[in-house]
Amino acid sequence: MIKANNPALKSWVEVPADSDFPIQNLPFGIFRTESNPRPRVCTRIGDFIVDLVVLDHMSLLEDCDIPHSAYDNEFLNELMAQGKEKTRTLRNALSEILQKDNKEAEKNGWHFLHDADKVEMLLPVRVGDYTDFYSSIEHATNVGTMFRDPNNALLPNWKHLPVGYHGRASSIVVSGTEIKRPHGQTKPKDDEPPVFGPSRLLDFELEMGFVIGKENGLGNPISTEEAEDYIFGLILFNDWSARDIQKWEYIPLGPFLAKNFASTVSPWVVTLDALEPFRTAGPEQEPEVLPYLQYKGKKNYDVSLQVAIKPEGAEETVVCNSNFKYMYWNMTQQLAHHSVSGCNMRVGDLLASGTISGPTEDSYGSMLEISWRGTKPVKMNGGGERKFIADGDTVILRGWAEKDGVRIGFGESVGKIVGG
Repeated sequence: MIKANNPALKSWVEVPADSDFPIQNLPFGIFRTESNPRPRVCTRIGDFIVDLVVLDHMSLLEDCDIPHSAYDNEFLNELMAQGKEKTRTLRNALSEILQKDNKEAEKNGWHFLHDADKVEMLLPVRVGDYTDFYSSIEHATNVGTMFRDPNNALLPNWKHLPVGYHGRASSIVVSGTEIKRPHGQTKPKDDEPPVFGPSRLLDFELEMGFVIGKENGLGNPISTEEAEDYIFGLILFNDWSARDIQKWEYIPLGPFLAKNFASTVSPWVVTLDALEPFRTAGPEQEPEVLPYLQYKGKKNYDVSLQVAIKPEGAEETVVCNSNFKYMYWNMTQQLAHHSVSGCNMRVGDLLASGTISGPTEDSYGSMLEISWRGTKPVKMNGGGERKFIADGDTVILRGWAEKDGVRIGFGESVGKIVGG
């Protein structure tokens, strides 16, 4: 067992019963305060942010053998690059500092604790490259049924490899950032020429992203057995999509303007170590995959996922309850396939799962599926309905895993759509 994961651990910091951030989580993020605008590394417990720069100044992290510059940093990249042995030691050290019987740390807590609602959380990772996959069989089947043949929904390659594309890293933004409605070409009618204007079919995509914390070097593929050594942690990921722009532009090379305008991530990177207790078996893969995509053990994770839409001035409506465990292609297979060509992964690279849909209508991970191309409008609490996302709507992604009385959560990924 990873020491910091012990379900019996309690903290001297009060942690609400429904908190995503018990002492067993200890995710990593970047924050700043009004009085100290310099970005720096933190973790979170309950409703408090823990300043790692101050902890290091107090010599409470000296056994971790991590340079101070990795804490006093605007991104997590340098910290992740220290390697899993050191970051695991760091989580264990943080756990010891925050444990209930550490009276000395409790006495000095005012030096390094901040109220979570009084800090600004920033983009946690400098993302060099971003890749998006298409790895939920329920989602792929739904889309294939809508746009192709219900009896032959999956393309011939889908069950043989994790389909993916290279996305735009520069427009990945942290939770809370407003998103302008994108403009582009659309073709409202098949027999008429295209027009230019704002997207009318704006959608969210419920995804999980994983962050690379170790480099493999050009020409050195990563095996499924090695893959988890390269994955530092996971974040919530909303891959905003303009469906009408996408429909016109994607042939023959795939998504472009329909995807490049924004993706919203949660501010917390939850380590793979913290998620260890929530491993689960994935779906059976038929036909048998090629040897480089075969794996051993449980590589999926039981993480509950939820999406809510909150119109401006109104209460939210939960439109989706899904789970990360539904993924047909798991993260180790995605990383193995991505690198089998010899592609080099770099620290901070971000790979996203693709839309995560489950087997029931209430678990579909996009409005395209939930409203079934707009034919089944969703009733909103307080009145009104939605087929896609309207200006003024705030989309909220949530994710958490629970077992043995411990809840490991990701917080929220929040984005509000404003007129472009």
